[in-house]
Formats: sequence, structure tokens, C-alpha cells
Amino acid sequence: MGARASTMDISPKDNSTCPVIPDDFRCPISLDLMKDPVIVATGQTYERGCIEKWLDAGHDTCPKTQQKLPNKSLTPNYVLRSLITQWCEANGIDPPKRPAQLSNALVPCTAAEHSNVVELLQKLSSQNLEDQRGAAGMLRQLAKRSAENRACIGDAGAIPILVSLLSTTDVSTQEHVVTALLNLSIYEENKARIITSGAVPGIVHVLKRGSMEARENSAATLFSLSIVDENKVTIGASGAIPALVQLLSNGSQRGKKDAATALFNLCIYQGNKGKAVRAGLVPILLELLTETESGMVDEALAILAILSGHPEGKAAIGAASAIPVLVGVIRNGSGRNKENAAAVMVHLCNGEQQQQHLAEAQEQEMHHYSCCIFFVPSRSISDNSNQNRYCRSSTDSCFALRMAREDCQYRKGLIYHPTFSLCE
Repeated sequence: MGARASTMDISPKDNSTCPVIPDDFRCPISLDLMKDPVIVATGQTYERGCIEKWLDAGHDTCPKTQQKLPNKSLTPNYVLRSLITQWCEANGIDPPKRPAQLSNALVPCTAAEHSNVVELLQKLSSQNLEDQRGAAGMLRQLAKRSAENRACIGDAGAIPILVSLLSTTDVSTQEHVVTALLNLSIYEENKARIITSGAVPGIVHVLKRGSMEARENSAATLFSLSIVDENKVTIGASGAIPALVQLLSNGSQRGKKDAATALFNLCIYQGNKGKAVRAGLVPILLELLTETESGMVDEALAILAILSGHPEGKAAIGAASAIPVLVGVIRNGSGRNKENAAAVMVHLCNGEQQQQHLAEAQEQEMHHYSCCIFFVPSRSISDNSNQNRYCRSSTDSCFALRMAREDCQYRKGLIYHPTFSLCE
């Protein structure tokens, strides 16, 4: 029932015993720790090289589910990659190095294409509002079409000009500009250009005061930029988190999804968790859990699972009387949501409020669940003693939940896999 051990392709920085790699971090094909995880059309994640070989061999199905793939697109799983890096650092392991980026081998744009971009930048820099709006719209479309276009536009110096227009009062121009930055940010080198151009305060300005479309794409841009770990710190310090929490609370359905995705990724960084809690994120997440028609249950639980490991997050979740809601998820939720709810329960019941929260769980007729959540047998991965041990991690909580609910015979994992697409 426990995770299968695998220590392939990891290099401990000391001579201690290699930790067991979580199942979610291993490629289902090679069983090795993933270096460049990508998501296929069925939602499953694989190591890029492994799934590319599978597809190149003529297969048109998902190796894990055997479902026919409607397309062969591969979406980088940036959040999982960040979590793998974080896990490696926490366990004293050298993070896996990704293969050389395809962007290094892009075909340079032609002279005509470069000339076209330069002409658009001249219009973008003009004082004529119509020229600015039209040029921003064209750059938005060009940046969507190909990696070569994104590289060409970035190389031509478009990013500082676009950043300067984030504060424009023209709604259409602002929407075009922030969406162009979103599309450009998909190209790795442009992420650094956007950050060094001082774009984050402008993006946060749009996130707070722009149209709903502009706010949605601002949130998606922040997510894209936050894939680079040091950018999580920069974005967190910019005041973006309260604005994202506000969008999660009152945005459109797409806006809420974009905000949740950005918040999830930003809260991977420990220093941002307290900021999110102080911005009032926890009550909003719990409200989304009770509004099943919102379609945000998966996202809300994934973020709660991250926040529950932080002292302020744990206190806020406990103060919000979350136990009945979490118990309801464990009873009736999907496999993934049951596990995330159990992970939150473990954190809540590990500390000064243990007895209080245990009593709340028992009041919800969860005595047999709570016993399994708090104490699990010692036949776990690293403990060979005959005594019970206290659950202290989300992995343990998943194992405990399986004991309590034998009908939960599959595991989709604790990791929420957010994706976003280029914007028209």
C-alpha cells in the first residue's frame, strides 16, 4: 500500500540513506525522478523524453490510462517541477537537471519578420492611441503563434515598451499589452526580460484595476513568471497576493481559476504563505469548498493543503471551523480531494489544538477516520518497529486514509496540476 521505493537518478549531498521518492515525482514509464515533467491530453504527467519516445514509436494512447489521446500536445508541468526541486533541496539531493531547452535551437526569424516586429514597435512607441492599440493587438497575436515569434519579439526589445503601457487608461490597449506579456512569458528567456524590465508592479496594477479580461491575464502572467523560484519572492513582495485573493473572491470563473493557479504556485515558497493567510485567503477557500457549483473544490483543497503546513495557515484554518467541511470531503469527495483533506487534518491535529480538533472530528461521526488519521501502523516506509507512530506528513495521511476507506483504491496524488493556454 505504501509508496514504492526508488532511488534512481538522485545524488545525495551526503552519505545518509537516500529518501524514498514520492510516487507523484516519478515518471510512470521509467519510474525515475522526473527532470522535465509534462502533461498529456488525459491529464497524466510523464518525463518529457519518455513520453516523446512513446509517441514517436507510433502510439496514440496514454501509457497509464490507455485512453486514446485526442492530441499529442505536451504541456510543461511547472508546478510539479517546482515541487520536485523543493523536495530535493529539503532532502539534501541535487535537483535533477533538465535537458537542454528547445528554445536554444530555435530558428532565427527572417529579416522580413524582424522588420515587421520593428515596425510594430515603432507604432507601439508612438503617441497615437489607435497605432498603439493596433500594434499591441498584433504583437499579442504574433506572440501566441510560435516560440520563434516570442523569441523574435523579445530580442527586438518589445518588452520594456509593453511594460511602459501597462498603466494606460485605454482599456483595449491595456488588455492587449498584458496578454502580449503573458504570451511572451512562455519563452523562458523572456521571463527574465519581463522581470528586469520592472513589469511586476505594472502587472499588479492591472490585476487590481483592469477590466476582468485584463485581470484574468494578469493573474496568468504572474503564474507564468512565478515558475522561476526567485520570481516567487519578487512577486510576493510586490503586493500581488492580496490582489490575487481579491480576484479569487470576486472574479469571473476563469479569473478565479487563474488566481488559484497563481496563488498555488506562489505559496510553494514558504515566505508567501503567511502573506496569503493575512490577505484573507483561508475563509475564501473554505467558502469555495462549500459551493460545489463553483467548480473550485480541487483548487481550494490543493491550496489549503499547502497552507496547513504553515503556522499561520494552520491557525487560520482551525479558527475558521474547517473540520466539518473537511470531514464532508473525506466522506464524499474524489480520491485526490479526500487525500488533500486528510493532509490538512493531519496538520491541524498535530500541535496544541490536537484534542480540540479531534473532538470536532468525532462530533462529525468520524471517530474511525480520525483514529486512522492520527495513528498509523509502523509498517511504513522507514519505520520497522512494532509500535504505532504519529502521522506527520501528507504521505502518512494518504496511507491512513486508505486504511480508513478501503474503497479508495486508487491514488491521483496530492498535486494539483494547473495549466494555462496562450491567449487569443
